[in-house]
Amino acid sequence: MDKLSELEQIGRIVRNSNEEVIIQCGKYWNIDIVDIRWFKGDKPTSKGIRLNRDEAIKVLNLLRRELDEENKN
Repeated sequence: MDKLSELEQIGRIVRNSNEEVIIQCGKYWNIDIVDIRWFKGDKPTSKGIRLNRDEAIKVLNLLRRELDEENKN
């Protein structure tokens, strides 16, 4: 079993017929992670980010704060 085999796709955002963002959660080297990565065709690109759960929660809170402030303006 390879180190990425436990990742589960939890969502995707399609940009066009050839590009999409795929969000995966799971374990990587026994660490709970969230992986957000661009795919071109069926292949991952080097563009993306892999965060442990604590880091992902911090990013989520920052995004919520930023998007909430935008909605107020």
